[in-house]
Amino acid sequence: MKTHYPPKPYRNNRPIAVLRVRASAGRPTRGWLIAGQHAIPVALGRGGIRANKFEGDGATPRGSFHPLRLWWRADRWPRPRTHLPIRRITPRDAWCEDPADRHYNHAVQRGPNEAGDRLTRADHLYDFIIEIDHNTRPRVAHRGSAVFLHLARDNFGPTAGCVAMTRPMMLRLLERIGPRTKIVIG
Repeated sequence: MKTHYPPKPYRNNRPIAVLRVRASAGRPTRGWLIAGQHAIPVALGRGGIRANKFEGDGATPRGSFHPLRLWWRADRWPRPRTHLPIRRITPRDAWCEDPADRHYNHAVQRGPNEAGDRLTRADHLYDFIIEIDHNTRPRVAHRGSAVFLHLARDNFGPTAGCVAMTRPMMLRLLERIGPRTKIVIG
């Protein structure tokens, strides 16, 4: 029987208090995530950053949020170091984006032919997903769903409303982020 040891201590044991996400001047689909002294390049929603976010607009929501948990593809990567609660992504995991569904903007289990934003993707965009508390309390139909911090496309193409970064930057961020970290977008 294999013995499992706790992970080694983090380089910095205290999670960062505030992350700020801002669009680049003249490029609303690109931006910067500022974490202490570090600036991480990010891709933003194809609709830029908007205060009046609604389902399907492709905008990244303006506001102050907190990370809820990390979803991760254990079939592709070892468990990352983080202060966040963590959950493995399974083939049945999806996100409900139907405003008429009572599970709107929640993680759901789906069969092969059922609707929902699948968390297991052929590309690597959802290999690491930081779920944030956008449109959760209260949850309002049509105000946006499945807004995450996740991995970027190779060309940093726009997202559907999320904040995306490279895998090395995501892994560094995960070591510094915790449930009390405030994520300020806009």
